[in-house]
Amino acid sequence: MTIRFSGFWIVVLLLFLGSNSFADEKPFSLDQGWEYRWGDSPVSAEGVPVWTVEPESVSDWHAIDFPSNPPDRSGNQHVWYRIVLPDLNAYLDPVVYINSIDLIAQVYLEDQLIYQFGEFDDQGRGQFAGWPWHMISLPKDAGGQTLYFRIYSDYTDIGLWGEVSLFERADLLLEVLNNSLKSLISSIAAVLIAFLAFTLAILKGQRRRVLSIGLFSLASAGMLLGESQARQLLFDAPLFWVYLAAGSYYFLPVAMGILLAPGFQNRSRQWMTRIWQLHLLYLVIAIGLSLLGWINLSITYPVFDGLFALTLFITFILIVKNIWHMPFVDKYIVVAYTVLALLLLEDMAVAHGFLHWRRVPVSYGILLFSATVVLISVLYFSYLQVRLRVLNESLELKVKQRTEALEKLSYEDSLTGLKNRRFFDEFFSFHAATALRTKLPLTLVMCDLDYFKQFNDTYGHPAGDAVLKLFADLLRENFRDTDLVCRLGGEEFVILLPNTDSCEAKDKIQLLLTQTREHEIYHEGQSCGYVSVSAGLASWPEQTDDPDRLMMLADKALYAAKESGRDRVG
Repeated sequence: MTIRFSGFWIVVLLLFLGSNSFADEKPFSLDQGWEYRWGDSPVSAEGVPVWTVEPESVSDWHAIDFPSNPPDRSGNQHVWYRIVLPDLNAYLDPVVYINSIDLIAQVYLEDQLIYQFGEFDDQGRGQFAGWPWHMISLPKDAGGQTLYFRIYSDYTDIGLWGEVSLFERADLLLEVLNNSLKSLISSIAAVLIAFLAFTLAILKGQRRRVLSIGLFSLASAGMLLGESQARQLLFDAPLFWVYLAAGSYYFLPVAMGILLAPGFQNRSRQWMTRIWQLHLLYLVIAIGLSLLGWINLSITYPVFDGLFALTLFITFILIVKNIWHMPFVDKYIVVAYTVLALLLLEDMAVAHGFLHWRRVPVSYGILLFSATVVLISVLYFSYLQVRLRVLNESLELKVKQRTEALEKLSYEDSLTGLKNRRFFDEFFSFHAATALRTKLPLTLVMCDLDYFKQFNDTYGHPAGDAVLKLFADLLRENFRDTDLVCRLGGEEFVILLPNTDSCEAKDKIQLLLTQTREHEIYHEGQSCGYVSVSAGLASWPEQTDDPDRLMMLADKALYAAKESGRDRVG
């Protein structure tokens, strides 16, 4: 019979979480008095294994320190272990706790089958059924009786693995929960990080990096949950949990390779890429063949462990070669991964008997990696926020500068630097309204360079441009900042003089005309002669009661000046 967990056990756990067990008896380690016997017991006509009823004096039993991997296996796939149980009177509900069994087993109390894990065929063989922990119920009067274990294994190990102890049932359940707490917390943290990473991968850039962090976190969570003892309190499906643990474990170097490869240079990057691709291929082959029933999943672990140890060695060589070229983010991740990898190597050594059995805190490595990723994410997010703020400020400044430049271009004549026709049209109405409100005079002057077309034809357009620039400079010199001086287009200019009557304006224009006619024009070191200017003047309220008519009146005055011989004010 295999142990089944349901909501009942959760209730039991809750009942005992806040209190001590009914019994004061501490766990009793069954680490002495074991014996083993290679082979499988014949079965009597009554269906009872003969080895459970034969005299104790049979010499085929040999002492062993712990019921695992006896000497001289020589290809044997069957072994029996036995131990005489101590006095159980101090226990209310005694159980034997076994951390794991390689691979399937039947347990007899004397000649009575009291527990079975896995299915045995007629030859006493069976398929791998997972690596759950085991809780074997014992009657209170079992003290002094012999407990037999019939084991079948085609795996590298054969027998019990890890801790084997007597417990009070309730104490064992609490112990299981306590042992699983760190793994559960670490797996939850890893799942949350994976969820955040996948969300960010959808919303943000750098999808490869974020996705690889998410995949690594998800694989870590799967491995921890699949190997956590509390898994059996969720539901009893040993094969499901072992497939989850194996698939997640085998995927760790894949995700880490995807994450680290971009930080390496040239051939190192190619090596790292080949490493994670090799592990991905192994994952597909191992899990695939096992699901097809062609191989037992158990035998894929030693092969993977050997491959993982080799590729870890190569990976660390590549890291040493590239560490100084890696981004600072990758360096922190490498440190966290190194700690986790060392814990995995220690766990691997314990699993294969190179080190004495103990609980390796792999969950601490996962927590460290998770905390590192969270810290890096927070720092990177803060860095991005600062960069984003600086970028926004820079963009706002550039937009402002560009807007000012565009406004300047839209209101400024590119050749002379004076305001253009558009600017004049928009601001003339403002000055006209101001004059009406303040009752102060407003004068408008239109200027036109005389015979400018002939000048261009004679000396060329570059020389004509030089004349326009010269006249613009004279305008700037002769008029106030409060005056509005614009180039209307071609050789036409307009001057708007607020708070200026016609007499004052005429004096200023006469001076402008004099300076213009007396200024010899030079272009490219050669004299181009002289030019003159004709002007038309109109003033409010002297000539009109409507400031909006000033433009028309000034244009008529300009025409009159030209008709009268040019180089004068009309």
